[in-house]
Amino acid sequence: MSTYQGVLGVNKIDKGYQFSVWAPYAKSVSLVGDFNDWDEDQDAMQQADNGIWWVDIPTAANNDQYKFCIEPADNKKSTKNDPRARKMTNSVGNSIIYDDDFNWKIDDFELPPIHQRIIYEMHIGTFNQISDQRGTFNSAIEKLDDLVELGVNVLEIMPVNEFAGDISWGYNPAAPFAVEEAYGGPDGLKQFIDAAHQRGIGVILDVVYNHFGPSDLDIWQFDGWSENEKGGIYFYNDHRSSTPWGETRPDYGRTEVCDYIKDSALMWLREFKADGLRMDMLPFMRCISGEDNGQDDIPEGYQLIQDINSTIKQNFANKMCIAEDLHKHDFITDPVEQNGCGFTSQWDAQFVHPIRAALTQPSAENIELDKVIGALQHSYSGHVYSRVIYTESHDEVANGQARIVEEVAPGNVDDDFFARQKGIIAATLVLTSAGVPMLFQGQEMKESGWFDDNKALNWQKKQQFNEYYTAFQQLIALRKNNQGCSAGLTGEQTQIIHRDDKNKVIGFSRSNGIADEQVNVYLNLSDAEIEEYALSGLNDEARCLFAWSDGIVTEQVSVNNSAIKMPKYGVFIFSN
Repeated sequence: MSTYQGVLGVNKIDKGYQFSVWAPYAKSVSLVGDFNDWDEDQDAMQQADNGIWWVDIPTAANNDQYKFCIEPADNKKSTKNDPRARKMTNSVGNSIIYDDDFNWKIDDFELPPIHQRIIYEMHIGTFNQISDQRGTFNSAIEKLDDLVELGVNVLEIMPVNEFAGDISWGYNPAAPFAVEEAYGGPDGLKQFIDAAHQRGIGVILDVVYNHFGPSDLDIWQFDGWSENEKGGIYFYNDHRSSTPWGETRPDYGRTEVCDYIKDSALMWLREFKADGLRMDMLPFMRCISGEDNGQDDIPEGYQLIQDINSTIKQNFANKMCIAEDLHKHDFITDPVEQNGCGFTSQWDAQFVHPIRAALTQPSAENIELDKVIGALQHSYSGHVYSRVIYTESHDEVANGQARIVEEVAPGNVDDDFFARQKGIIAATLVLTSAGVPMLFQGQEMKESGWFDDNKALNWQKKQQFNEYYTAFQQLIALRKNNQGCSAGLTGEQTQIIHRDDKNKVIGFSRSNGIADEQVNVYLNLSDAEIEEYALSGLNDEARCLFAWSDGIVTEQVSVNNSAIKMPKYGVFIFSN
């Protein structure tokens, strides 16, 4: 005699599959699909405890399409996709039975140590488009060797859950368990992650749990019940439903909804072997308005965040969990045992905003070195690697903003001296400061404009601006201490050793606590050129590891009585 297996969704049994779904207010539920010619009267589902309906279908087969036919109290039947479907024809199509039988080539990948991680944020749909078609997991695989060449070792992928339409940033999740079919579906994502692992690159997935949808959302009024014309069992049905993206905040107070979100998070790590998660816009999970003023907190949302991170830490100790919060709180990366959220790292607003402000000033006179120094020395939870540092991300190069080079020289990035110089200064600050550095796709090729999910990354710029690209390569290699001469850049200590407010020159030392492995970084943030410029903390025996003037000039640098020729917007990195 068959019984409910206790696992929601589709599960393989001795003969066929068992289907189960949570629909507590449904009057009846039946299953329709390829296996019964979509006859809603053929396979009625039985009720189990806690509003769960289930049925065994011996004739169901892998890749069969299916849906739930739900009859609510008002008798107005509707067909709904499986909220836990791993595969769908598309966001408005059907659920598909999907056997998890992918043949992994790499089964035991681990991220590099946190002090050597270089993150590269990527959007699958634009990263490598082929012949005017949207990018896919397969097309992205074709460019992974380029990222190996660049030196990055962690990819942070913008959301790939099934979303409305075929083109999107991904922050409109229609089905939190399914993989966007236009990108290649679940097997495509597994192939991509496996291919990255074969090349020594980890993959972190961006997930969205502060809202769902708002469109193509089958879980909306899923079993017919709702209050105040709101979303029903998966959502708050009062003022707490309100988000900037619609009335679609999940009900973190329902155990079943929390389990739904938590199971989704764990699925990416367990079934897809992702190396971590980046959780989108935590303020809208922690409080209603996102303003973080203590007036409209959502305690159960905070508790869910803690629960997800605690479970990940217990079961996947080496995975990385990144928060986008941007309110500069230590508690985001404090351990759960200290009532923190328990994230590994958080995107650092204290770095990106002051640095972008300094580099986009039309006049160097307006640069405030105090704010630059504050960005260099900031940390969370007493640990420098609790922050992800960057000057470009999908948010910072869109929504009315653009890439730094575009902000500096609108419409003239390719030929502008200032755009080139400030782009390299931005890279230097990201890749030599204490924290986990992150680049946004195309930053290394001097990509211009702003992020647009319809605009392909221009890979021709890699050759067009080869010296610019090479500078990124060299900076990344130094950051990882590839040659054994820049270990200081992997350390936790930062000391300001040179400050010139008049000429806007700054110098800082980076150290791992061993004096003879200290690295000194000097930057000229102005267009003042000085023939003989004395740099504090520099001795004549110092070895120049990297220098940028109007291009890479490392081999040409000589130190005389701690002085060098200081070019406009010059960059110097020395090993003492």
